[in-house]
Formats: sequence, structure tokens, C-alpha cells
Amino acid sequence: MPYLEPVDVIREAHVTAYRFMLKARLLDDKCAALYRAGKIHGGVFLGRGQEALSAAIGVSLKKTDVFAPLIRDTAGRLAFGEAIVDAIRNYLGSALGPMRGRDGNVHRGRPQDGYLPMISHLGAMISVVNGMLFARRMKKITGTVGAACLGDGATSTGSFHEALNQAAVEMLPLVLIVADNQYAYSTPTELQFACKDLSDKAAGYGVRSHSVDGTDLTACLKTVGEAFTRARNGEGPQLVVAKLLRLCGHGEHDDSSYIASELKNSPLGRDCLKVAEETLLRQKWTDSAQLAVWRSEAIREIEEAVAQVQREPGPDPFSEQWSAIASDHLNETHEQ
Repeated sequence: MPYLEPVDVIREAHVTAYRFMLKARLLDDKCAALYRAGKIHGGVFLGRGQEALSAAIGVSLKKTDVFAPLIRDTAGRLAFGEAIVDAIRNYLGSALGPMRGRDGNVHRGRPQDGYLPMISHLGAMISVVNGMLFARRMKKITGTVGAACLGDGATSTGSFHEALNQAAVEMLPLVLIVADNQYAYSTPTELQFACKDLSDKAAGYGVRSHSVDGTDLTACLKTVGEAFTRARNGEGPQLVVAKLLRLCGHGEHDDSSYIASELKNSPLGRDCLKVAEETLLRQKWTDSAQLAVWRSEAIREIEEAVAQVQREPGPDPFSEQWSAIASDHLNETHEQ
């Protein structure tokens, strides 16, 4: 008989993931409002519709793992340990943020903690995760996995093919998660690839694939969790393809008018946050009053963080030491 997790463990996983989904949605909405008010420079890219998949990734990771999230992975970032105040610091350019206000607002992370700042969302981060996993192997560090996120468009790039092939040959504990949201920016999937399903691409590399309904938190927790378990147990890289729909434009600058109405009205167009709420209520794992409390707490945390960061200074170009953060100690002008 297959192993069945206790109900309380399943409940806790759903509640934890849902709360990260909710925080991510509210944080994204706040950043969108700040962008429209002219408070944020650069782009704002929302994870609306992708929170279930992203949260499932974050709660499946351990603090000793490696995580390379993308522009729509606010839920996964929070679940992996990113503080809301750090996210807002990066968006508002605070010198106290993880990137010291010196990088684009979506390029944030803490590499020494295994949390990688995004270089590009077009497959470039897979090889970076591979490198960190290979380095850990050389140091005899075991039991860790690396997660790299990408969209359907990135699977058409050379970076994807080369890095996936490398991970397969080296049997790296890589979990590659593809959010197949039906569009690479505004290019529909039928103009991107000829295979029936993106999971079909895994077979050519000898990689196990997993397909999941990205609008369903329960399915995401189960499928993503299985992929992580297999990678952690030495079964090599795993490819997870989640079908969903981006419920917003590519960024706040994009009105998403190109998204077909039939897709919006299809099961892919379901709001994963509402689906998760319905699951919690149906299973009697929470009630409407508790949902309202969680929402109120998240809003208060976000508003307090925004108020705090708006009082913080930006980087001073006349006093800033423009060396890489990791090599700052090598700078001749570094203060001892």
C-alpha cells in the first residue's frame, strides 16, 4: 500500500502554503499600486495565478537547499524565508536591502543562503543551480536539492537544453519547474513548440517528468513534493510542468489583451488562491473568520514594511563602495 501522510500533516502543509500564497498576492498588489503611483522604478511582474505552484516549491525546500526563483515567484520566495521588508526594500531601492539598492528590483537574493538573485528568466539560472549543486558534491555535502524555475518560453532556449542535459549526465539533484502559462510574454505556446506537452521534452535527456494542474494547490503540493523527494533520494533531475494561466499582463506595463477569452474561461483560468480557499473550507481546515484574520494580518505586515522602507535611505553614489557584495572584503578601501 502507498504511504499516506497523516491528515494533520496534510492540513498543515495546505494552511502554510495558502498563507504564503495570500501574502504573495497582497504583496504583489501593493507593489503594483506603488508602481502606478510612481514609487517604483523598473518593472513590476505579478504572480497572479501562479501562487499555488510557487508556494508548493517554497514549502518543499529545506533551508540548506538552493533556490532560483523568477519574477512571478513571490510566494516561493516568502516560503523559502525571504522577509517581506527585504522584498519591498529591493522594489523601493533601499540601501538596507539585500542588494543594497544597486540592482533591478526583481534581481534579489542572498546567494550565501542558497537564495539566488535572478540573472534572467530565459533559462539562465538552471546552469547556476547546476554549478552550486556540483560544488556541493565536490565538498561531500549530501541531502540537498536545487530548484530552478522557468516559464514555457524558456524551454525553447539553448540555456535550457544545455543545462538540462548537463544535469542529466551528472545526475544532479535538480528540480526544474516550468510554469506553462500558455504565453511567452505574448507568444502563444502553439508558436513555441511542436510537442504535445512540455513534459515530453524530458524523455530525450533521460529525465523523469511530472505534469500537474497549476491551479490546484493540493495537486501542486503532491507533485512538486514527489519530485523533490525523488531528487533528494538520488534519482537525478526531475522536470515538473504545471499548466496554468497568467491572470494578468506580463508586467504592470502590459494589459494582456492578447490572452484568448476562451483560455480565461477555461479551467486553466481558475484563480488558484480561490481554489485553495475553497479546499480549506471544504475540508473544514479553517473557516471564513480565520481567513479574514490571515488577510488582515498580512495586510498589516505589508503596510508596516512599506512605511518603514519609505523612511530608509537610498544608496549614496558619492560614498558607496561599488564592489561586488561577495568580494567587498577585497576592496582596498574596505573599512576593517
